[in-house]
Amino acid sequence: MVVADLLVIILDLILRHIPIAHREQFYFLFSIPVCNIHAVLLYAATDCSVWFTVTFTFDRFVAICCQKLKSKYCSEKTAAVVLGTVTVLSCLKNIFWYFMLTAHYWLMNFPWFCAVIIDVQRSRVWVTIEVLHHILTPTLPFLLILLLNVFTVRHILVTSRARRRLRAHTNGDGQGDTEMRNRKKSIVLLFVISANFVLLWSTVMVYSIWGRMWWIGYESVALDGIVQELGFMLQLLSCCTNTAIYAVTQTKFRQQLKNVLKYPFTQIHQSIKFTH
Repeated sequence: MVVADLLVIILDLILRHIPIAHREQFYFLFSIPVCNIHAVLLYAATDCSVWFTVTFTFDRFVAICCQKLKSKYCSEKTAAVVLGTVTVLSCLKNIFWYFMLTAHYWLMNFPWFCAVIIDVQRSRVWVTIEVLHHILTPTLPFLLILLLNVFTVRHILVTSRARRRLRAHTNGDGQGDTEMRNRKKSIVLLFVISANFVLLWSTVMVYSIWGRMWWIGYESVALDGIVQELGFMLQLLSCCTNTAIYAVTQTKFRQQLKNVLKYPFTQIHQSIKFTH
């Protein structure tokens, strides 16, 4: 999840929005015909970031609500298979941008940063692809995350009441329940990541749908361009904050991060030691 978020920051903020905001310094990009490749990589990374959040929510749902399935599903092997499958499908899903967009950059502050022929943009094929794109990312993830969270909360409330009653009968109080504390930590992390995703993605989703409705003739209140800019900023903020959330709340994540940072130096030290 962190790697996907980092790729979005690199491909979207550094390689897309900074050149758009400071296009006087990036005019050389007009002569580099790689925008369609950049688009495929960007949208694939964005899809991975979004759908990894969905798979994380489902993983927490299984771990908390489905004890029989937990032992089979919640494993490193399953995680690797799920993440690999999502990554491959995200790449395959976004290959069509290579053919729909031109190879040259169009450094204007619009959602589509590659040059697009106006006839293509107004065609039914383009409209259909764009609508499906917004349904799969992030409308469907919105619904899945909310639904899974509802089921998870319902299960926790029911089991918590039963557990408190049982402990009250056996111990005379409901204090010192390690299992309940662990559940609370899991559910807090789940809700923070889910709420972070839903709230920070809402603006860009609403603007994109509203703008497409305007294009096809459903004209109503025009949204200012600043709404689009705000949506882009919040979308990128979602990727930045996820990593911070993991680092703050998860001891194991912090330990793994330390191991990754120390790994090169450890290898160098072992090589020197082996040489001597």
